[in-house]
Amino acid sequence: VNIEELIVPVPDERLDWLTKLYQPHKTVHATVDCLDLPGLSFADDHGRTAARRLLSQVRTVDLFVLVVGAYAADADPARDLNNLRTELLLADLELVCTRIERLEKQVNKPSKTQAQDKAELELQKRLQEAIESEKPIRSAIHNEQDLAVIRSLGFFTVKPMVVAINVAENQRDRKFDLSRTIDPQTQVVTLCAPLEYELSQLDPTSRKEFMTDLGITRPAAVQFMQSCYATLGLISFLTVGKDEVRAWPIPKGTTAHDAAGKVHSDIKRGFIRAETIAYADMQQYGDEKGCKAAGKMRLEGKGYIVQDGDIICYRFNV
Repeated sequence: VNIEELIVPVPDERLDWLTKLYQPHKTVHATVDCLDLPGLSFADDHGRTAARRLLSQVRTVDLFVLVVGAYAADADPARDLNNLRTELLLADLELVCTRIERLEKQVNKPSKTQAQDKAELELQKRLQEAIESEKPIRSAIHNEQDLAVIRSLGFFTVKPMVVAINVAENQRDRKFDLSRTIDPQTQVVTLCAPLEYELSQLDPTSRKEFMTDLGITRPAAVQFMQSCYATLGLISFLTVGKDEVRAWPIPKGTTAHDAAGKVHSDIKRGFIRAETIAYADMQQYGDEKGCKAAGKMRLEGKGYIVQDGDIICYRFNV
């Protein structure tokens, strides 16, 4: 069974508004690279074996989106999530035990990495205890140093997760109690996939009218992607002009200098300043001229921490 690779544009209402304002030749959304797995079944040994084979191919991803169906009469999202969670824990336990066995042989042999191996062995045993207590590996990670040690091993339950519950159209407001199944910080989005697909195929005017008729204020797809973004610790800054309006994804906490390198290495190398307008100010005052008149354009230096929705024009010299 094939895993489908997709490049998914991130819906951003700010880009839509800025596109109307600037009328650029093109608008470029931030994108997320996705690996779409077919539905996994853990009902029997054959299903579990096939599921594990598929999961072994996605150990390097940054985020898991767990999609569970809730449209059938006998659907039980909490049960399905718990089954998947158990399988991920078991897969991680197998990897931890293999690693512990290898390290126990290494630590008794004098080597340049002996102290490092002993420290990792202690960490791996802590991870084993967490899993055997039915807790994800991330609950046993105490600091960035721990994370750096295990990053290359591809543990499943160290990765952040977003849960998407796929419901029937008449159940969009249904609430689900998943408190015993997932961590409190895990974001949950309820959506109706066929409806979201239908909305995505409409032009903006027709989409707005259809949403109004259904009493929808915003597509669930927008909330879903924002949940993924937030869970990954990403934000977007924006660049604007007649040629292009574009969203650039960066990790939260990125400086203006490092963000410049996202646009072009020459801009980072020759950085002078970042002329910055908050998106909310651009909306309030209508355009760049209005923002300048209101004193809302800021001149930021290399160390400025870029905020989500900042509209930035870089000045540079190379």
